[in-house]
Amino acid sequence: MLEQRYRWKNRHLRMHVSVLDGKTSPTILLKNALYLNQTFRQWMRANIWIYEDRIVYVGESLPPNMETCEIIDCTNEILVPGYIEPHAHPFQLYNPLTLAAYASQFGTTTLINDNMALILHLKKREAFSLIRDLCSIPTTMFWWSRFDSQTEILNEEEIFSHSNVKSWLEHDAVLQGGELTGWPKLLNGDDMMLHWIQEAKRMRKQIEGHFPGASEKTLAKMMLLGADCDHEAMTGEEVYNRLMQGYMVSLRYSSIRPDLPQILDDMKRLGIEAYDRLLFNTDGSSSTFYEQGMNDQMIRIAIEKGVPVIDAYNMATVNIARYYNIDHLHGNIATGRVANINFLSSIENPTPVSVLAKGKWVKRNGVKVDDAYTLVNWNQYGLTPMKLDWDLALDDLQFSMPFGIKMENSVITKPYSISIDASEDELSSDHDECFFTLIDRNGKWRINTLLKGFATSLPALASSYSNTGDIILIGKNKRDILHAFNRMKELGGGIVMVENAEVVCEVPLTLNGIMSDLPIEKLIEQEKRLLAELEERGYKFSDPIYSLAFFSATHLPYIRITQRGMYDVMNKTVLFPSIMR
Repeated sequence: MLEQRYRWKNRHLRMHVSVLDGKTSPTILLKNALYLNQTFRQWMRANIWIYEDRIVYVGESLPPNMETCEIIDCTNEILVPGYIEPHAHPFQLYNPLTLAAYASQFGTTTLINDNMALILHLKKREAFSLIRDLCSIPTTMFWWSRFDSQTEILNEEEIFSHSNVKSWLEHDAVLQGGELTGWPKLLNGDDMMLHWIQEAKRMRKQIEGHFPGASEKTLAKMMLLGADCDHEAMTGEEVYNRLMQGYMVSLRYSSIRPDLPQILDDMKRLGIEAYDRLLFNTDGSSSTFYEQGMNDQMIRIAIEKGVPVIDAYNMATVNIARYYNIDHLHGNIATGRVANINFLSSIENPTPVSVLAKGKWVKRNGVKVDDAYTLVNWNQYGLTPMKLDWDLALDDLQFSMPFGIKMENSVITKPYSISIDASEDELSSDHDECFFTLIDRNGKWRINTLLKGFATSLPALASSYSNTGDIILIGKNKRDILHAFNRMKELGGGIVMVENAEVVCEVPLTLNGIMSDLPIEKLIEQEKRLLAELEERGYKFSDPIYSLAFFSATHLPYIRITQRGMYDVMNKTVLFPSIMR
């Protein structure tokens, strides 16, 4: 995508035509390729001409001019379109650039990204500059426009003002509104959210739902109000209900919901054999979950579960492109499309040997092309190391709440009555209760309670990574908590574990305290170390990164810790307000 309203200027289009006339040589010729033709739903042989970032011809003919053309004999290659991830959260410790570079190695060449971190942490000018500059990388990036913060923040009306949301919706790179984590407000009469949905519809953009456990009637109501797709089906029956109400259904395989194998078994049992209204997504998984692949893994699982091979590939490519009205550019190998092509060793193995993204090699014969993704100067977008001009003291760590929060799984928390003495500086390791503090990154307010179920013998963990970018402190030992906070402050943000005043492990997050600037391969090593150390100290769930992110997320039940205080999601009330420091 270039820095103008149209992807290619008139002079580029004329140049593309001149390739067919023999006046200009293609840049790449893929000769005698066996490729997936989704129009005919067949594997077909053709010669594919590419000029820079565009496929200019697919058919039997060879270019009349091949003076400066890279010619590749694809007789033994199998070609499919680059995969599309329709539901990326590109801020789960990694950042949009490192996610794009890593995903490309598994054939995912287009990302449709959540804008939550951008709208919460950057000025609009900075966010739009970053989106513009990311257009220059080989991966194609599109975005969402969120309508709410999915928590209780102090300046929600300012961040999600009408003018701000409308600016995002009007941006050419934004393909959808949502996801609608705040849909209960919509059902309860929030006309501003309904207006934004109407505006998105007027602009021919989609609305992504977020309806876990929704009844048939709720699904129908949300369809009437404008929802187009939902990614929260956890069983085949829930897939069926969404399809019956006219939804596009995005099947999920993620670090906190690895549901896909069971869903596909359920669908087979229910006799669901139509796949045109189904998509694949990985829902912003933690980096360690991506170690074995991304959308290619979902295609593989589908093939193994008996989904017709072409349908399995379509759910990661053309189905998504058609749904978002971008199939004139993406999702298939045909004349006029962006040159995003995966080269496979076999039809049954969707992990590519080589990858073209925008006509550039990002992976060649199984080897990553190192200079394909250029470094970004994050400072110019305001993504600098955190600078905290305040100190944490023992006085901030006073705990006198009558009840705390209990973890049911990685992300669900319920209230529980506190029966232990929390007035001491250290808690016993013979139970699974820890001190828990959420504190404003600017040091203005805090809320203290106890957290049950996170760990049994964790002295201290400090994290600047959270849903809102505020600071989370968890542990048994208050002095170690101070050490962990101070080390996190020195790093400019991150996740730090301390025991006996010594740093056990750390994950530096130098991009505003919420993202790492390391390649995902290195981030995986750090995240594995963190998980291992937490498990050794009693963490028994699957995904601590999501635990940290979702402590304040009010789109989940039941009790959340937010900027406004301890919040009862079901009754929509603040039980205990945050305290000004």
